[in-house]
Amino acid sequence: MTAHSQKSDEGSTELPCRPDAVDDFLSNPDANTVESLKTSDGDILVLGAGGKMGLHLCLMLRRALDEIGGDRQVYAASRFTSLNSARAYDEAGVRTLAGDFRDEAFVDSLPDCPTVFFLAGAKFGTSDNPQILQQMNVEVPARIAERFRSSRIVAFSTGCVYSYTTPESGGSHEDSPTNPVGEYAQSCLERERRFQAGSEQYGTKVVLIRLNYSLEFRYGVLHDIGQSVLNGEPVDLTMSHVNLIWQNDALNQIVRCLELAASPAVPINITGPDVIEVTDIAQRFGETLGREPRFTGVSADTMWLSDASRSHRLFGPPSISWQTMVDWVAAWLLAGGDSHGKPTGFQKRDGKF
Repeated sequence: MTAHSQKSDEGSTELPCRPDAVDDFLSNPDANTVESLKTSDGDILVLGAGGKMGLHLCLMLRRALDEIGGDRQVYAASRFTSLNSARAYDEAGVRTLAGDFRDEAFVDSLPDCPTVFFLAGAKFGTSDNPQILQQMNVEVPARIAERFRSSRIVAFSTGCVYSYTTPESGGSHEDSPTNPVGEYAQSCLERERRFQAGSEQYGTKVVLIRLNYSLEFRYGVLHDIGQSVLNGEPVDLTMSHVNLIWQNDALNQIVRCLELAASPAVPINITGPDVIEVTDIAQRFGETLGREPRFTGVSADTMWLSDASRSHRLFGPPSISWQTMVDWVAAWLLAGGDSHGKPTGFQKRDGKF
């Protein structure tokens, strides 16, 4: 199975790459990403690079710049205390900068780069600590927007900034109401507003990436559902429908969103083309894993869903179908692959993570 094959109707337990090569597989830049980076100049700074997507984004940027040629640098800034140590970046030729974005001196010390990706933020474990949401999702973005006012900024956000909507609607589009549920989602909307304010004040070119749900072998909605099916645990149907996108597809599209950055800031939805029933996902896992899925919970009428037709018109649809993603994650689970140990909580309706 190739990295970008579409899935047939029949399930498979074949991994698309060697288990020890998943980071390379997830960070492969496609030809359009390389071409997009040819139109930008100078070094690239990735803020919040130590999390779930940061390593693969940094590796993708480094690989694309190596293909282009020249001496442009990729800098990765993070505390490097979450998932990945600085070593994984250093070994790939990415220059690491360790520090806390709440530290003014550290932010001031960061290199001036014409292109900045902002991935920093707080989510998990914040339901009992709203202060960290205020610090990381509101105050830090305001400082970064001021500090890098002369850069082009790609700021990661979330589809959770939208109001709940019905599956029949096809999902929220970029002009849909933003009335998010819960303190985490509200803090994400405030993060967007800080970048929007900086863009308007300084003329900074900004694009806001409203992403849901990106996933890979070791993390994401499919990993959560697949583990439940494999372990004989019930799958919660409260949030009965989801959007999904393979992390490599998401990152390739996000890098290309540099082309959209403007002042005022531009929001863009990044996700897959389908509104998918959780029961269909669980049933496919059941077929591939040889388990009968169990269910719990009452399906709500509304949930977080996004319409990414605009990004698909600009960049083309994601290359990996949701069925293929299910089969790859199932193969990973059957092989005893490791997990990031961070359940998404996608089924929660109160917005408390």
